[in-house]
Amino acid sequence: MTRGLEHLCYEERLRELGLFSLEKRRLRGHLVVAFWYLKGTYKKAREGLFTKACSDRTRVNGFKLKDGWFGLDMHWSTLPREVVAAPSLAVFKAGLDGALSNLV
Repeated sequence: MTRGLEHLCYEERLRELGLFSLEKRRLRGHLVVAFWYLKGTYKKAREGLFTKACSDRTRVNGFKLKDGWFGLDMHWSTLPREVVAAPSLAVFKAGLDGALSNLV
């Protein structure tokens, strides 16, 4: 444990250290894999991971994950278009971290 934070609850310690909860870190990891998959760089390509549909009819980002993987479709659909269309993993992660910071 980090000295000086012993008296704080878990959520306050995370906030002080600038970290996400375990739940958000898992979600972040799953969304990064979804990004790799969509960009065609996922090394362990599996059939049926999920299907993608590029469409102007989606509400937010233009990509829709069908047959959601661990409930990712719900979270993916709320990401801004500029995050989903990021040109690189680093840009995607930065945008994703901003979006996850706004999650309650």
